[in-house]
Amino acid sequence: MGKRVLIVDDAAFMRMMIKNILTKNGYEVAGEAENGAVAVQLYKELKPDLVTMDITMPEMDGIQGVKAIRAVDPNANIIMCSAMGQQTMVMEAIQAGAKDFIVKPFQQDRILQAIERVLARG
Repeated sequence: MGKRVLIVDDAAFMRMMIKNILTKNGYEVAGEAENGAVAVQLYKELKPDLVTMDITMPEMDGIQGVKAIRAVDPNANIIMCSAMGQQTMVMEAIQAGAKDFIVKPFQQDRILQAIERVLARG
């Protein structure tokens, strides 16, 4: 069975894009969330192996989401997804405990590399 991933993004088409890449490459999508608050709830319920987390979302953004998930599980594997020009926020997310980041528009290879690298590190 493939590793289980929780996809967090406020844009449904982005979630679908990541989901397609993951399922095509042997990962299981454990769940999807449209903001950090929902992500924290689902993380507790689903206990995924990895989370892909968008930075800019309504209600609770990705940085707050990372902090909240890491408070629940200090070893959580979280990869940030950011648009170009969000370097400051990416650095903040890494300091908050994210283990890697990918930049939109996504390239399948980059997503898979980041996930494999983070999961390999455990």
